[in-house]
Amino acid sequence: MLPTDGVMCFPGQTWEKVLSKVKKAVVFMDDRCSESLHWNGGAALLFEAGARNIKQFSSFEAGGQNEPKAVFVVSTVLKGKTADIIKDIISLSRFQYCVVFTTIPHSIHLLANNVTADLEGNPVFEQFEEKLCEWMGDMNYTAEVMHAPVVFAPLTQHLHLLPAFSDLFPLLEVDLQSINEKRPEKRRFGSLMDVDTHSLSPELQIQIKSLASAINTLFEFIGTREESFSVGPMSRLIAGELASHPQAKNRRKSAPNKASVVFIDRTLDLTGAVGHHGDCLVEKILSVLPQFPGHVTDVQVDMLELTHLKQTIDNKGILAPGCLAQNQSANARLLWETMLVAKQKEAVMEVRRQLVEAASKENLPIKMSLGRVTAEQLCSYVQLFRDSWGALESHSGVLQLGLAAAQALRHPALPRWDACLAFERLLLQALGDSDLAEVLKQLLPLIKSSEPGTGSDYSSGSGELSVDDLLVLLVYVYSMAQEACPGGAEQEKHVEKVENELIGALTLRLTQQTSLSPLLQEITGVSGPEELTVERAHSALENVFETLRGVCHARDHLKHFSSVYTPSDGPHQATYRPLLKQVLEEIFHPDRRECPDVEHMSGGLTDLLKTGFSMFMKVTRPHPSDLPLLFLFLVGGVTPSELRLIREVVSTHKSGTQVLVMSTRLLRPSDVPHLLFSTDRLKPDIGV
Repeated sequence: MLPTDGVMCFPGQTWEKVLSKVKKAVVFMDDRCSESLHWNGGAALLFEAGARNIKQFSSFEAGGQNEPKAVFVVSTVLKGKTADIIKDIISLSRFQYCVVFTTIPHSIHLLANNVTADLEGNPVFEQFEEKLCEWMGDMNYTAEVMHAPVVFAPLTQHLHLLPAFSDLFPLLEVDLQSINEKRPEKRRFGSLMDVDTHSLSPELQIQIKSLASAINTLFEFIGTREESFSVGPMSRLIAGELASHPQAKNRRKSAPNKASVVFIDRTLDLTGAVGHHGDCLVEKILSVLPQFPGHVTDVQVDMLELTHLKQTIDNKGILAPGCLAQNQSANARLLWETMLVAKQKEAVMEVRRQLVEAASKENLPIKMSLGRVTAEQLCSYVQLFRDSWGALESHSGVLQLGLAAAQALRHPALPRWDACLAFERLLLQALGDSDLAEVLKQLLPLIKSSEPGTGSDYSSGSGELSVDDLLVLLVYVYSMAQEACPGGAEQEKHVEKVENELIGALTLRLTQQTSLSPLLQEITGVSGPEELTVERAHSALENVFETLRGVCHARDHLKHFSSVYTPSDGPHQATYRPLLKQVLEEIFHPDRRECPDVEHMSGGLTDLLKTGFSMFMKVTRPHPSDLPLLFLFLVGGVTPSELRLIREVVSTHKSGTQVLVMSTRLLRPSDVPHLLFSTDRLKPDIGV
């Protein structure tokens, strides 16, 4: 089996262990594992394997009277909160047989329990099995606890996400301050590049080690020895962890295949992550359609068009939503891949072509129309299928994707998307013509002129910019500000003065809101506007601007990739230069130049000796383009526009290297403020 084929098979393979145990069981699963299952075939896999029922992993759920067997699938450590929920469920049920699967390996459970010795067997799992029997009320009942790395979600052949790590995000300047506060003055770190894994919180150490372990399991499955490279401090920690992984040493000795893996920190370029690119259909679908509850990627597609029901308040929510994850049909999979990486015009034309082809196959009375594809036209094609159950079932994947495209194209929030895009273009040009303080001043009228409202995300209509949108625009500016507007001490004072004006204007705007968006609730720590005081809003916004200043300095340590901004030179306007494009062009440069920013992580004594010898004699260091397969791992998320960019750069360079993308999540612009301002990056939730 080729390594690329192995990568596609691997996520499904990890579920086989779970499927072998679910016969006649009620299955309890947490959100992260549910999302992985969703992209690997969904609940149908469990029911086909004999599961009786699937329930949320919650203390408010339980097994029925006649359900003696339970299977738990969790992405967390088996202690604390996770253990309490399992105990609650068992206490309310009549189980005699319990199986628990965790995505966290036993070696990391030892670390979570502060055990440093290398013990034989799986003592932590064995102890938990005893607890399960205790909770079931009879030590003769059966309990099994095991590790299953069900963390991979294959969105396409070339893109794999890891939903269990969706909140893992590279650290910023504010996080460095928190780390240093707990250290003696003489041992404080000068920059994030100096931070080592042992100085991080136990929770973050566990998450980094779990991620390295999951990647190692994939490489084991595809029989591959990797050369690891990193760009950025968090990537350096993950690549270092993978390089020194205890089980990786044996694998590297015997692996028949070779690949490079390049980890890149998302925080090095947040401009592309928050940018409202006008030419990507999937970015708009992800932003305007409501998210699946508990999921970070997929959205709910309204299926009303496939029925004869009229839209009323009474029938709202009675139809199960459709989604973007279409694993059953080859046509739907191909359409989804096209939608994800093609330009919007090509994507909607492909949606129309597939719908027309499906209707023709079923001999439905389709009226062909050329020219521009509209949402109404796509809906009219979809509606042809509603009277034929056979046709509807055969083409349900393509129909759901067609409806997703139509619903995004006619969504009332699209004018706001276009407004954000227009402001980003203005700010991009202004950054070259003025200093940062002057650029920030241009945002003041936007804050003051907008009507008080909900401050919500795109899923609500109106062309007005919300507080959430304004935070996105601030991230856009600060991610480029350092190189676009370098300034001295006088400049900094001026910027600070304008920042205080912005904080004041935003505080006033926040306290006038009639309701708060989920993001604003997270940032302020209150659930409604009636609880929000001026002091609380002001303090929360001061923290936001402290984080933004860290975003400004995220590339300070880079020599080659220190800028994502090209200023105007008269005839040409100022442009944004994606960091990812710069890294790829450097990797595939025909001269095979050594780049100081793409750091090779040594995997053992041999590599250390090579590094030592290189001081005295010429030693060729590994280069990411040396090997036929390259994994790009974006720590903190990747956008659909970047997937297209990767494909274009690889195709232009005709390198012969196959590139596969992995990431912690598929980003929409509104995700970035959540990851920056309301996520505890130093203490991720590991279920304890």
